[in-house]
Amino acid sequence: MRVLMPESQLFRDRTHAGQELAEALQHLAADSPLVLALPRGGVPVAFEVAQRLRAPLDLVLVRKIGAPGNEELALGAVIDGAEPKWVINQELLNQIAPPPSWFEEEMQRQLTELERRRHRYCGERPAPVLTDRCVIVIDDGIATGATVRAALKGLKQSKPSHVVLAVPVGPRDVIEMLKTEVDELVCLAMPEPFIGVGCHYGNFEQTSDEQVVDLLAQAAGPA
Repeated sequence: MRVLMPESQLFRDRTHAGQELAEALQHLAADSPLVLALPRGGVPVAFEVAQRLRAPLDLVLVRKIGAPGNEELALGAVIDGAEPKWVINQELLNQIAPPPSWFEEEMQRQLTELERRRHRYCGERPAPVLTDRCVIVIDDGIATGATVRAALKGLKQSKPSHVVLAVPVGPRDVIEMLKTEVDELVCLAMPEPFIGVGCHYGNFEQTSDEQVVDLLAQAAGPA
């Protein structure tokens, strides 16, 4: 794990954070990596990394499977890809004991939503194949780590050769926990106490769908 910036330093915006992150990931350029962003906030950060590494940019889309009547309680998650994957909290699923076939039906519903979102952002371009690829997963920061952890577990089922998680900022305890999920973890700042991702950005305005589409289109064009 690399910690490469003073904990007190702020990022001007997601573009600045991406430029700083790209510097820290330069050693991966020779591996022909695939850069995967968690939308929407991770896309501007990942765009800068992909440009610097001359790497393709795509998305990793995750949908939580919430418990019946309590959608915030995650029983699992569905992860987008050439062959979509899912992860299940089997212990919690056994405790909740939803009605028969409920989980399968909910999973299919979330898969449909993932397909809708991929079409919204990427048009007809299919999800990338990850097998035997060096994959860099990027977000604009980590708070609880639940979403990115689900994404990493799902991605690993596709058997990439090397998985890197790269973020500008996150809490130390969560970063330490996520180290076990990847081959390499790059985090630029781990402030203590950790209050929230947005506190470490001068500009943390919400990234729009239109910005995501535009950046993906730019990344797909000539370098």
